[in-house]
Amino acid sequence: MNKVADIKAISLVERAKRAAAVAAEHADDVDEKARFPKEAVAAMKAEKLLGIQIPVALGGEGATTAEIAEVCSILGQACSAAAMTFSMHQIKASSLVSHGDEASWHRDFMTRIAREQLLLGSATTEAGIGGNLRNSICAIEVDGDRCRLEKDATVISYGEEADAILVTSRSHKDAAPSDQVMTVFLKGQYSLEKTHDWDTLGMRGTCSDGFLFKAEAPAEQILPKPFAEIAAQSMLANAHILWSAVWFGIAADAVKRSQAFVKAAARRTPGATPPGALRLAEVSGLLQMVKSTVTAAIAEFDAARADDNKLSSMGFGVAMNNVKISSSQTILTIINHCMLICGILGYKNGTPFSLGRHLRDAHSAQLMISNDRILGNTSTMLLVGKQDTSLLG
Repeated sequence: MNKVADIKAISLVERAKRAAAVAAEHADDVDEKARFPKEAVAAMKAEKLLGIQIPVALGGEGATTAEIAEVCSILGQACSAAAMTFSMHQIKASSLVSHGDEASWHRDFMTRIAREQLLLGSATTEAGIGGNLRNSICAIEVDGDRCRLEKDATVISYGEEADAILVTSRSHKDAAPSDQVMTVFLKGQYSLEKTHDWDTLGMRGTCSDGFLFKAEAPAEQILPKPFAEIAAQSMLANAHILWSAVWFGIAADAVKRSQAFVKAAARRTPGATPPGALRLAEVSGLLQMVKSTVTAAIAEFDAARADDNKLSSMGFGVAMNNVKISSSQTILTIINHCMLICGILGYKNGTPFSLGRHLRDAHSAQLMISNDRILGNTSTMLLVGKQDTSLLG
């Protein structure tokens, strides 16, 4: 058995835990210096985690959404930036797996992702449109068998570290803003001129700077399906689920730290219930609620995969939006309660119970994609359709 086969023979959970151990060792330094979690990503590559979603026939492992979400959660308990990098890579991979499997170039590219453990970045935001990924100003220019694109991207996820970037644009210069395509550009096919620094409250290690992006490549690298279809049927559901899994991981580690604090207090005062014990019970329930929300969303997504109409339906869209809203709001409540449990030792940096990094990273959750924008989209859908009121349907 070769080395790659040896690694794949080990369970995903075990491999994720080994990568997470590396991530945890460097998490505070990554946050403090706002640097890319290079050690964690190198460990992910060594554990062959970047290609797990790629179909087995193309050299990957055909990992399910549940398996990928579990890896996100494990990494999230160690280093938020490393976990978010992994989740965003897998969100991009889902677009290829779901909508590029019938195109020879994209099939070959997926084989490369699995074999070479390529890291995929994302450029869906643009100056002038805010965070509305379903609109573009820039337009792809196709000239014979070549395509060219220039985009003023306000954010490109770990843009300087990615091995390839998936970029959205209008499908041609006369197309409507919502008539979009997504194109894969490989490192060496594009240039990046930095326009904005990623100096943020949290998620500092994702290094999502802004760039003027200029690229030229073979036109076959444009994904064959419209971006509207990609977004509705794979990208948004994967984003809401996998991001929520990362946030669950952040909150789970905060709960673990607060539980350790309460246990230590109980040992100091045998026979007396520590003051934070009741809050600990409360946050345990809230954490369980986030877990149930994420696992239910995975089950609903899996059930809808066989029906493109269901994947694009209003009901499914509302359900996935609600997952993101609920999980992104609840984790802040959880971590704030954990801060109250741990007190000054949770507030201070450098203690076993420090929660400042968790709280700052968690505040990104309501902004990726903006909860207000998602609520606006949901309200529009509810104006023309009915809320699902069944318990099991």
